[in-house]
Amino acid sequence: MKGNGIKLWFRSKPAKLVLVIIIAFILGYIVSSLTHKHTLGPEDKYSGKQAVSQKWTCSMHPEIIRDKPGRCPKCGMDLIPLTISSAAEIGPRELVISEEAAKLMEIATSVVQRKFVTNEIRMVGKIDYDETRVKNITAYVPGRIDRLYVDFTGITVNKGDHMVYLYSPELISAQRELLLPSLKEAAREKLRLLGLDAEQIENIETSGKTQTHITINSPMGGIVIHKNATEGMYVDTGTPIYTVADLSRLWVKLDAYESDLLWIRYGQEVEFTTQAYPGQVFKGTISFIDPVLNDKTRTVKVRVNVDNSQGRLKPQMFVKAIVHSQVAGVGKIMAAELAGKWICPMHPDVVKTQAGSCDICGMDLVTTESLGYVKADTPEKAPLVIPVSAPLITGKRAVVYVQVPNTEKPTYQGREIMLGPRAGDYYIVESGLQEGEIVVTNGNFKIDSAMQIQAKPSMMNPQGEKAPTGHPGHSH
Repeated sequence: MKGNGIKLWFRSKPAKLVLVIIIAFILGYIVSSLTHKHTLGPEDKYSGKQAVSQKWTCSMHPEIIRDKPGRCPKCGMDLIPLTISSAAEIGPRELVISEEAAKLMEIATSVVQRKFVTNEIRMVGKIDYDETRVKNITAYVPGRIDRLYVDFTGITVNKGDHMVYLYSPELISAQRELLLPSLKEAAREKLRLLGLDAEQIENIETSGKTQTHITINSPMGGIVIHKNATEGMYVDTGTPIYTVADLSRLWVKLDAYESDLLWIRYGQEVEFTTQAYPGQVFKGTISFIDPVLNDKTRTVKVRVNVDNSQGRLKPQMFVKAIVHSQVAGVGKIMAAELAGKWICPMHPDVVKTQAGSCDICGMDLVTTESLGYVKADTPEKAPLVIPVSAPLITGKRAVVYVQVPNTEKPTYQGREIMLGPRAGDYYIVESGLQEGEIVVTNGNFKIDSAMQIQAKPSMMNPQGEKAPTGHPGHSH
């Protein structure tokens, strides 16, 4: 009876419904297993695709990588998704991240371009006398100073002002010779050499009397900066009595670091400011670059000629100066006002459009190209430059991260390049980049950290050695 009851139950409608459900469940399990096996199966090795594992990282500490969302153990920020593709999909120096990760990492880029950039060289120094405009007033003959008309320093004198009243027996003897007709011409020249001017000599001839004293006049206008004698003092020929400096033109002596010498040229315009006149900019011209480097300060003295006809600048004032150099390449400077010109190697203010001689010293003019200037080039010949924030520099190596074009997700490729000198906010690129490529200027350190974690070539690990950081799923 029991067996007949079971058979009758299986023939009933409820029993048939249960059997259909069981069979459907078994078939669904089999199909699911087959599908899962295909997704992760070894046959994908032949199709060139592998699964993409979802990881989570910190935008501030990219070395933190977790298998699930959470907070950064270092800063507490929410972790962001980081999609890491397999090596079969990207190159050994490339990194692929998600759009969200790129935004949180604050990645910024810039286009590699050819550009004539301007470099600002900043220097400090102080104002000094123009040595060519400093003269001594000396005794032309031995004698006694009976009077000093200028008895303290700092007084302004004009050319021809009387300065010293000197008694000299030798002068009396020379005057007597002037009164003798046979010695007149020779005596006149002798008195001139002893310091008497033409008017004084003529007065002696007209009066027929010798003078016991000679008045020494100032040979130039300026400021008395030294007083070296006193009244009643006996002096010999050549003894300095005063030192007079013409302050209408001054020198500014600046200290330039040796790394900046590449962009400094004779004849360049310099702008500088002083504490005495805040906000006011003065200008001058570089007239000399010291050929010897100071081995203690690692600087070179740069001398600038400055007009001071208004008398506002004072010797020993401290200044801050800037030279604007338009860079045309490694060690190449452009200056539109000097292009194709001729300049005096002694006086940089003398510039002409053709060959000739200096109006001041008579020296032959030289071409500005011989002093390191180049003529204006076309934009196609401009140097290749990138912002200074783009390269990661360690020792002699420079690494940039270049954005790979035409990719579904942000992809960046590490590349070693050769840099030239820095020019302001840019580096000149000698090799390794092409015009139009896009380099990372912000967030490159975070990209480099992610490259290190994945044991890929990076700034610190050029060969891609894996640093012993432990399991990425645990904090350190």
